[in-house]
Amino acid sequence: MNLRDLKYLVALSDHKHFGRAAAASFVSQPTLSTQIKKLEEELGVSLVERAPRRVMLTPVGRDIAERARKVIADVEQMSEIARRSQDPEAGSVRLGLFPTLGPYLLPHVVPGLRKRFPRLELLLVEEKTDQILARLRDGRLDAGLLALPIHDDQLHVEPLFDEPFLLAVPQQHPMAGRDSLDLHDLDDQHLLLLEEGHCLREQALDVCRLAGADERDGFRATSLETLRQMVASGVGITLLPMLSVQPPVPPSPDIHLLRFNGESPHRQIGMLWRRSSAMSEFLMQLALELRKLPASLLQPPRPVAEKRRSARGSQGRDRVD
Repeated sequence: MNLRDLKYLVALSDHKHFGRAAAASFVSQPTLSTQIKKLEEELGVSLVERAPRRVMLTPVGRDIAERARKVIADVEQMSEIARRSQDPEAGSVRLGLFPTLGPYLLPHVVPGLRKRFPRLELLLVEEKTDQILARLRDGRLDAGLLALPIHDDQLHVEPLFDEPFLLAVPQQHPMAGRDSLDLHDLDDQHLLLLEEGHCLREQALDVCRLAGADERDGFRATSLETLRQMVASGVGITLLPMLSVQPPVPPSPDIHLLRFNGESPHRQIGMLWRRSSAMSEFLMQLALELRKLPASLLQPPRPVAEKRRSARGSQGRDRVD
C-alpha cells in the first residue's frame, strides 16, 4: 500500500467515475483502475461496486477512503510544517467562502492581502457552508470564512467583523419614502429568501422570527443577485448584507435601501481552521489582516438622490465662488 494508491481511492470517492477520477489524478483511466484493483487485492476486500454507468464505493470502501483522507492530510501537514519553518508567509492557502460573502468581500481584502503577503498563493473556493465545513475537516481546505456561530471542537474560530443587514424594497413600495425602520415594522411582512442550504436564508429567517415577518410563498432564489433583481422588478422585499450593496456593486435605481434603527440585525463573520493545522500561526496573521476591513464598508451607502443633491450643492458653491 502506498500514498499514491490512497489518493486514487480518494479521487474515486470524490468523483464516482473512473475517467473523471483519473483526470483529476493526472493519470490514465487504465492506470487508476489497475491500482485500485491492486489495492483491493492487497487489502483482501472489494472497495468499489462497478456498474456500467456508475461507480459506488462499498461500505468498507467508504470507510477506508475516509481514513485515507486523514492519512493524506497528515502527510501534507508534515510537508507544510517543514516548508513553513523556512518561509512562514509563502506557499498556498486554500480558503473557503460562502456565496453570499465571497464576491462582495474579496474586492476589498485581496489587494491588501497581496501587499501584506506578496509570496502567498491564495486559492479561493466558493461553496455553501456545509461543504466548506466538510472540506475543512478532511483537509481539503486550510481555512474558511463563515457566518458564526459554528460549534465544532476540531476547529478554531476567530471572529472578524459583524455585517449588518439592510432592508431592500422596490422604489414604489410604501416604505421607500423612509431612510430607516424599526425591526417591528417588518411585522406581517413577507420576505423573499434564498433556497435551502444558504446560510443567509437561516439568518434572514432568524430576523423574520424576531420581527414577526415570514417568508413569501412560491419563490426561493438560487443566489443573492436573483433576490436583488426580484426586488428591483417590484416582486417583493428582502434583506441584503451590507457588503453586497457597497462599491464595486453598482446601486440599482429601482431599489431603495433602509437601515435599521437601534441595534441592526447582523451576521458575524469569522475565520475557522483546524486546531491541529500546521499553519495555525500563519492563519492567525491572515485573520488579523482580514479584520482590518474598513469600518465605512459596514455603514449604509448614501442614497443616490442624496448624492445628486450634494453634487448640485457643490456645483452651486463653485459658481458663487
